[in-house]
Amino acid sequence: MHQRLALIDMGTNTFHLLIVELPADRGQEPTVLLRTKVGVKLGEGGISHGEIAPAAYARALHTLQAFQEEIELHQVQQVRATATSAVRVARNGPELVKDIFEQTGIRVEVIAGAREAELICLGIRQAVPLGLEPNLLMDIGGGSVEFIVANDQQIFWKQSFEIGAQRLLDQFFRHDPLLPADVQAQQDYLRDALAPLLAAIDHFRPATLVGASGTFDTLGDLQAARRGEDYSHQPPARHISLESFHESYQQLLRLPHAERLQLPGMTPLRADMIVVACVLIDFILRCGPFTGITASAYALKEGLLFEMLLPND
Repeated sequence: MHQRLALIDMGTNTFHLLIVELPADRGQEPTVLLRTKVGVKLGEGGISHGEIAPAAYARALHTLQAFQEEIELHQVQQVRATATSAVRVARNGPELVKDIFEQTGIRVEVIAGAREAELICLGIRQAVPLGLEPNLLMDIGGGSVEFIVANDQQIFWKQSFEIGAQRLLDQFFRHDPLLPADVQAQQDYLRDALAPLLAAIDHFRPATLVGASGTFDTLGDLQAARRGEDYSHQPPARHISLESFHESYQQLLRLPHAERLQLPGMTPLRADMIVVACVLIDFILRCGPFTGITASAYALKEGLLFEMLLPND
């Protein structure tokens, strides 16, 4: 049997599992055997206080146990698991890593924000032809947001900011729907928190915003639903027009939770976080000469897979 790899991305909001079989000819694409995700909400109830709350901790262990069952079922030979912002900053993050290993045998690598940004860039490049001009790549996690200015060959600038959607939700989701004052408060906060990014946008002048995260997936689904298109299967990359983004954004600002849930294309897990995430996206779009948005279905785990498949020098 050909070698099989499992890649686990323990995000602050969602845990992802990707299982692939490697071809005999390394020049060919790996075969995807399983691609699944679970809304663990690891940051819920604790991330803004620097810890993983007991309920979220239990969900994480339960999910990794389920992933381990799939890994055994698929007879995987090699497992790579990464954890990002929630585990990186939590006081009990090391304890969770230890418990996961003791209960499942899975060793979790807690990666730094700069490393996370590099892997996200690698993943996006497998889905989106970036070309020679600088693009702004953006991954909105629950705990952190990674920004990378890159083309298809080079990373010009990168930085991870601990301003993820769960943190923004805890801090600015004061009313449902949001009031204009709530939106203004978040934008004022972002102007200070993202000062290094604003300088990078001003310097490199990227024309395209490439988004890799559940938020951008959902924005693509909302657009497809409005157009009467099938959104049950997400392509590796798709274009979201600025008009479509603003239509979704205004709708999300206007509707309360129950009505957001009813929107065709909405994911229940994301019905609140997407509101503060869109405030962030709107802020970014106002800061540069962006002409459109590209949503990438590939991110960190696909970058890790690509890196693992590179020939050793």
